[in-house]
Amino acid sequence: MSKNLVIVESPAKAKTIQKYLGKDFDVKSSFGHIRDLPKKGMGIDLATFSPDYEVSADKKKLVTELKAAVKKAEMVWLASDEDREGEAIAWHLSDELKLKPENRKRIVFHEITKNAILKAIDNPRDIDQNLVNAQQARRVLDRIVGFEMSPVLWKKIKPGLSAGRVQSVAVRLIVEREKEIREFVPKASFKLDGIFLNQAQQEISAKLKKDFNKEEEAEKFLELAKATEFKVLNVETKPGTRSASAPFTTSTLQQEASSRLGYNVTNTMRIAQRLYEEGYITYMRTDSVNLSQEAIEGAKKQITSEYGAEYSAPRNYTTKSSSAQEAHEAIRPTDFSVKSVGDVQLNKLYQLIYRRTLASQMANAKIEKTVIEIGNAKLPQNFEAQGEVIIFDGFLKAYGIVKAEDDDEENNEKLLPKVKVGEVLDYKRITATEKFTRPSARYTEAGLVRKLEELGIGRPSTYAPTIQTIQNREYVDKREIEPQTREVVKISLTKNNIKKEVLEEKFGGDKNKFIPTDIGEVVNDFLTDHFKEILDYGFTARVEESFDEIASGDQKWKQMMNDFYSKFHPRIEDVEENADRATGERLLGTDPKTGKNVHARIGRFGAMIQIGETDDEEKPVFASLMTGQNIATITFEEALELFKLPFDLSEVDGQPVSVGVGRFGPYVKWGETYISIPKGEDPLSVDQKRAEEIINEKKIADAPIASYKGEPVTKGTGRFGPFIKYKSIFVNVPKKYDFENLSQSDINELIDAKLEKEANRYIQQWEKEKISIENGRWGPFIKFGKAMFKIPKKSDDTKYEGEELKEISLDEVKKWITDQDPKAFAEKKKPAAKKPAAKKTTTTAKKTTTTAKKTVAKKPAAKK
Repeated sequence: MSKNLVIVESPAKAKTIQKYLGKDFDVKSSFGHIRDLPKKGMGIDLATFSPDYEVSADKKKLVTELKAAVKKAEMVWLASDEDREGEAIAWHLSDELKLKPENRKRIVFHEITKNAILKAIDNPRDIDQNLVNAQQARRVLDRIVGFEMSPVLWKKIKPGLSAGRVQSVAVRLIVEREKEIREFVPKASFKLDGIFLNQAQQEISAKLKKDFNKEEEAEKFLELAKATEFKVLNVETKPGTRSASAPFTTSTLQQEASSRLGYNVTNTMRIAQRLYEEGYITYMRTDSVNLSQEAIEGAKKQITSEYGAEYSAPRNYTTKSSSAQEAHEAIRPTDFSVKSVGDVQLNKLYQLIYRRTLASQMANAKIEKTVIEIGNAKLPQNFEAQGEVIIFDGFLKAYGIVKAEDDDEENNEKLLPKVKVGEVLDYKRITATEKFTRPSARYTEAGLVRKLEELGIGRPSTYAPTIQTIQNREYVDKREIEPQTREVVKISLTKNNIKKEVLEEKFGGDKNKFIPTDIGEVVNDFLTDHFKEILDYGFTARVEESFDEIASGDQKWKQMMNDFYSKFHPRIEDVEENADRATGERLLGTDPKTGKNVHARIGRFGAMIQIGETDDEEKPVFASLMTGQNIATITFEEALELFKLPFDLSEVDGQPVSVGVGRFGPYVKWGETYISIPKGEDPLSVDQKRAEEIINEKKIADAPIASYKGEPVTKGTGRFGPFIKYKSIFVNVPKKYDFENLSQSDINELIDAKLEKEANRYIQQWEKEKISIENGRWGPFIKFGKAMFKIPKKSDDTKYEGEELKEISLDEVKKWITDQDPKAFAEKKKPAAKKPAAKKTTTTAKKTTTTAKKTVAKKPAAKK
């Protein structure tokens, strides 16, 4: 057994390090944190703010194994990441494994290369308690905020909601941007573009230097221009430079990966983690743009050998952010001679990092910018044409393009033909186009990261989890916004002829951008009304600064917690006692049929329209909103239309047909089959003819494309992509297959593989009870409905083998489930208890009013 035990937090990292350290060292992984605050309960003594950490159930065996390894080692090297989270992991390991100071060493490195690892071994240190305390302060404060604010939301809005210090501020940014877009009133103006010809008949594109506010002004200018002789009034040429961007920080990498590769923040960090653990790049959680001297020298050598000495311009960048953590380095390649990596997905991100870092150490690009002014003294405004020529490509050479990495396509200026002052030009076409101002854009993931960083909210390690959390909580989503249409005026002057056209343009459409949900808006408005300080951008940034001060030893973490909680808790008590319930309710108008009020509000199952009051003798009726509708913007007329759904049509092939709206949007129901109505199509516009078309399309789509062992095989496209269906089994079709032209052998191959996988999936299965023992990625487990449960150890503290699990009785499995969730089977009986209530609702609705009938018919559709 090795005398030296190295513990890291990731198995991939362990594998790479083991390769460099050799047989004298045994490298093991802790698989992240081995202990944390308990999952149930707060786990914090609010008198002293002391956390009650516990080893999670899934880590107990691992901790036992690590303790055994520690006993056999003379020295334990704690080699978790160099940030606060990594320092906390090292501290927890030391505390839980009861390591003595003389038998432990803390080592850090920002890249996993042989030199870096050996250098770290030669320069160990002890655990930095200040960094640990900064991580504890964040964890404890965020737990307190979540545990105390969330129950207030359950009581005042609806059960199951949550609040968090950073997540709630991120939601606020998205909600405020959406409100800004709703309130935005576009203003029209006319922009003029001209195409002119010189004596050599070369085209020069130019823009008028001033826009016109009114159509009449634009038209008057074109009338003047019709008979005007255009001349070159001025030609100005001046040198300029373009400089490269600084190397990547976490946030700039996330932004660039989003705009260049279309990666979301989570994917970017997942791929960057792999690149780091496999030794290709330096540590990926950093807010520093600094490069080590070794890296600068490495880049210089690569640039000089590949491009020439004139392209090399070594430099270091300074981090603008005052909150930049510790002495980190920017994200960069560990070896500049490695120009690509084998894995295609890893290589895309690696290329981004490689080029950005290399470019940052290269000479500025030299450009020559030319501005040509075109006009006539008779005209109130002149045209201007701009273009540029790259004299020396400099850092642009690293990108293999003649455009900087942050240039916009629209601003990519063209090379202009040679002209002289006084030269007469002919106009080929001058166009005045009506343009409308646009509101600020909705946030993309990268844009939200940029804004959070700009406000000083969060740190490199928190951006991705925050963005994931607000989506998981369904406070925001990325649903597609259908564009609207408006008329625009276009006036063209060609060869002394003026032509006016009225065109249509689409506007306001969006996709893959953050939009708040109804519940997200209601929660945000409640929190900003009652917890202004917690949701204040400045306050959240100041909390981050306090964590930074704790990390540098300038502030005591428990004192910081005491200062915070002494103001926070009384506010919680006050809001819980005195605040009104929040439903986001809007009174839209009065129902013309019943004379009752029509409300838009949040109900128990989400956003809805309600006709009548809850305390009326006759119960109110409800309708769910359709996809794309919002309680904050829905109109009275749109709300009343919802009560026309569901409606019945004539039977097709002896099966009843209806149109309604369910959980996944509008549908046509044919017999027991639900068929989605195409995106953007109004369900109220679906008549008998259109319904039959939709049903026929479904028939064609569901028609067998082949057979397998005498049974039909169909195909379709679902939430997770293309699939084929055999009996009740869905088989995903990977991209390597031509989905539109699947052969019989393709189908056989896909189904064979799926059946083989399924055969190995179940150890035992009780279909009627919806209970099974299955093989999983990390070993066997129990599945009950959609819930998963662990298999306990045997009485001798060993695991059950697969063959033994085949003999376990159903009663024993039920006992295992109940031990982990005492209410598991009681909850399954709840729906049956609701039946009498449903009947009661039906019998109380004996009045044969149209509204009451719709209420009863509506409920099943709303649940669907």
